[in-house]
Amino acid sequence: MLISTAHTADHADVIVVGAGVAGLSAALRLTRAGVSVSVLEGADRPGGRLATEEVDGFRLDRVGRLLSVAHPASQRAAALAGVVLRPFAPGVLMHSGGQLHRTGETVHRPGATVSARGAFTVARALASAPRPLDEARLGASLARLANTSAERLLTRAERPTAAALHSRGLPSRTVQGFLRPLLSALLCDPELMTSSRCADLVLRGFARGRLCVPAGGSAALPERLAAALPPGTVLTGVRVKEASINRVSTEEYGGLSCRALIVATGAREAAVLLPGLRVPAFHPVTVVHHTAPQAPPTGAALVLDADSVGPVSYTAVMSEVDPDRAPAGRVLISSTLLGAPPPHPDREVRAHLARLYGTSTDDWEPLAVHHTPDAVPAMPPPHDPRRPVRLLAGLYVCGDHRATSTVQGALHSARRVADAVLQDFGLARPGVPTRLPFAA
Repeated sequence: MLISTAHTADHADVIVVGAGVAGLSAALRLTRAGVSVSVLEGADRPGGRLATEEVDGFRLDRVGRLLSVAHPASQRAAALAGVVLRPFAPGVLMHSGGQLHRTGETVHRPGATVSARGAFTVARALASAPRPLDEARLGASLARLANTSAERLLTRAERPTAAALHSRGLPSRTVQGFLRPLLSALLCDPELMTSSRCADLVLRGFARGRLCVPAGGSAALPERLAAALPPGTVLTGVRVKEASINRVSTEEYGGLSCRALIVATGAREAAVLLPGLRVPAFHPVTVVHHTAPQAPPTGAALVLDADSVGPVSYTAVMSEVDPDRAPAGRVLISSTLLGAPPPHPDREVRAHLARLYGTSTDDWEPLAVHHTPDAVPAMPPPHDPRRPVRLLAGLYVCGDHRATSTVQGALHSARRVADAVLQDFGLARPGVPTRLPFAA
């Protein structure tokens, strides 16, 4: 067995560049195997794009990604066992034709076969009048998806999601009135040019369980991971200028040596340190937060716009979903726009929210507007969700851009890279495969 070199200020067995959930999760897996690790983060806090800021007692996400309680990858790191996930109300509220319709209620029990009724029960028709046949077709389609393995989904013919949706035998009103706005929100891709395989994985997660968010904000995930690492492992405010297999050069500490290097930054930053690494396109995301004297009467539901008549893709009264995000007795409404904010974001967003919630927003107070140009790596076809994490023995890269551009994808990438390092260090147990089942 490898005897780990003592972790000092200028040496660790493994240096991880980037303290997002991928880098932190990989570091945790390695330290628990007896490998000394230093995690270097250029920002003043860990978390990467999963950032939450406090404004007047409100906890506001910069990029509000939606999770699913059906994804086991979000709980695979033992340190995440203490993260509380707050579920939205079952299904979603879809705004169409001036009305809100509750659709997509899911019921899933681990280990149980999901029936058509349990996987997807549409409470109301997706158009102006009930269409039981449409409901039955959609329920059957999502039930099949819920019961299909991820491995099998990855063998399906691949095309842009927008094209694939119209080949599933579902009515156009069902595709346009439910599937398109839902997938646009889950993928942060309004044009739905994402690989249909990746879309199927994400939709499978929705069909199998409730959508949710971490209690207290997205930053709770990286904060929990960082707290589980040995003291001194994560060094913030350290800017890496150059990197190689056994050494990195930093502005603050000069050269730091190691036996192996993991680059766990975003794709653009990784390509700076590792020239030749492919940089994908990105989906920009804008998140707008408001407070209001009274909460709209939608409870903890996620509200989506099927008519696409304004800038908001989806919105929710987050203080109803997660009370930890707002001071006691205060209301927090968080809304996500796919792309850049409009010229007059507060006026145009509040006008759209007034239509979606069916209430006046004149007295709503803006709290923050966060625009992230590189929020979500694009996944057009062909897309390989198992892109190599080992570039050379001793040189590795991980992150959502090496898997699927989801939190679950980042965690899965981290697990793969940690297992590759352990294998190269001779620490992998004989007979235990390091390739893991895929998690979207």
